[in-house]
Amino acid sequence: MSVSDRIMGLTKYMITLPKSKITMFLIFVVSFLTGAIAGCLEPGLTLESVVYTFLSGGATTFFLLGLTTIGAGALIHTAVNSLNKRHMKQKQALFVAFLGMFIICILFLIGTGLTLLLNQDYKLNTLLLGILFAFALETLVIWSTSNIRFMEGALIGAIHPILTLSMMVLINYLTQTTTGINSVISLYLKAIIGALVLAIAVYSFVSIVESPIKNNLGVGGLELLSLFIGHITEGSNAMEEVFSNMGESVDTIVSFISFKDKNDKIKLNYISPCVHPGPVGSIGGGNLPTIMAQQLHDPSIIAHGAATHDLNPVASKEIIKITEAVENELPNLTYGNTASEFIRVQSEEAKIGAQFFNDGAVILSTFAPNPADDIDYGVGLSMIYQTKYKTGAKNVVLVDCHNCLKGNEERLMPGHNRVKQIEETIDKLEVLEQYPIRMGWAYDPIDDIEIKDGIGESGVKIMITEVNGQHMLYVVFDGNNMLQGYREEIFEAVHDEYPQIDMIEVMTTDTHMVNTISGGGLTVGTKHGELLIQHVLNLIHDAIEDMEEVSVASATARVNIKTFGPNNSTELVTTISSIVSVSKLLAPLIFIFAIIITIWWVF
Repeated sequence: MSVSDRIMGLTKYMITLPKSKITMFLIFVVSFLTGAIAGCLEPGLTLESVVYTFLSGGATTFFLLGLTTIGAGALIHTAVNSLNKRHMKQKQALFVAFLGMFIICILFLIGTGLTLLLNQDYKLNTLLLGILFAFALETLVIWSTSNIRFMEGALIGAIHPILTLSMMVLINYLTQTTTGINSVISLYLKAIIGALVLAIAVYSFVSIVESPIKNNLGVGGLELLSLFIGHITEGSNAMEEVFSNMGESVDTIVSFISFKDKNDKIKLNYISPCVHPGPVGSIGGGNLPTIMAQQLHDPSIIAHGAATHDLNPVASKEIIKITEAVENELPNLTYGNTASEFIRVQSEEAKIGAQFFNDGAVILSTFAPNPADDIDYGVGLSMIYQTKYKTGAKNVVLVDCHNCLKGNEERLMPGHNRVKQIEETIDKLEVLEQYPIRMGWAYDPIDDIEIKDGIGESGVKIMITEVNGQHMLYVVFDGNNMLQGYREEIFEAVHDEYPQIDMIEVMTTDTHMVNTISGGGLTVGTKHGELLIQHVLNLIHDAIEDMEEVSVASATARVNIKTFGPNNSTELVTTISSIVSVSKLLAPLIFIFAIIITIWWVF
């Protein structure tokens, strides 16, 4: 499983928050029903008084819990944003306050039930206990997600309890003939001591959990969490600065085939950088295929080279180095007007598609219909050098088709049995005779499908080559891998609609722009499968219309780029995985101990 997959797997603990007006409605309903139910549990009620008790109990509890929760949400939002750290949206602050209120409501109902069963008043103490637990929860959430200091988080987390306690004293003062000052002092004393106990528990837990990340990676765990949430909720790329401090420079390559039309103008570049388009969203190289295509002066198709998450750029600004490497090579190319037919060879599960262009070659690697994930850069280099040795090609453009996935697959590393299969497959390649080449291409951004449904900003691009009467179709989706079996569905649909197409290969860019929490990270074909196929069929017509005689050239350029690096990628995953495992044991121990002390003190 890749770095991105493991980190994104932790997002199952995160949720998409409702809009503020929905949360406010929930606050009203939950608080009103809590008071109404609690009121109806009073002993000795007559049938005539039930309706009045239901309404009055609901109204009182709404003022006690609901109104203070709404006020707390507004004040938490203002207080966090005034600190000039990670901004908190109004809906986030309101939902945090609602969670605190929900805990209070549950414990208040439990206290009411105990009072009815045991004939002893537990309502006040359970209500206070709920307020204290709400304080602990809100402090933990605010401190850990807003990148602020603990004392600031604790003070902001205390807003909700203070409002609720104050409203409780006010309601008692208005509804009872006497409210003793001693009882008020006792209430606040219990609250202060209980809050201190829970605050110490929160601080101890977070400090213990955060220290491994700080020690191993030199960055605070809470800062990393806050920046990650900021990216997911606000689109902030501030995390790139942290990654830049963690990253390391590596030397990698970018290879490409360049096509010119009869007017000696570049018609298309088919590019495969050995840089990984991750880690997630628009952070680092997450949107690499689209950014590269936008930066290049000529039309381009960006495929997926041999690279794992070790080669994620630490920041999107690093991508310009790849683009410049391509641009610097273009003026030095020597073009010829011949190419070979496309062939496909296979050994066990490994399949290699190959086409020779002048003195260069494109090799397309896939294991479909068997699932596969990223090819390690070292394995990719071995494939390139073996292809050069076997065929005499000067430049080899290696493409990881990334076109079949089911669940999670391990990246292809040296020593894997599949590497041996690939070596045996490449050994079957032969030098093919070359003929004049015609080429046409087309592009559709697929604006009718959202990014969260698995299609990135570059949509789908296709290229058709015609050599010696053979038509070869290259299809490149801007997505992160492909649903198992969907490649074959595209093959069938194309052959039915365009029988003149002799050979096909379908690829994805592996863009991680689609990897977001709100329903994203879907493989191509998981949603809108028929619609995507229709887009491809429409483009084939356009590409056939665009076909003309072309000349071709190839090149490979070296790129020095700052990436996560193999050490930091592994360290990050290992550290986070360890923290999650330890937290499952540590959190119950710390908080159960603190809860026992708090219950003993309150009661």
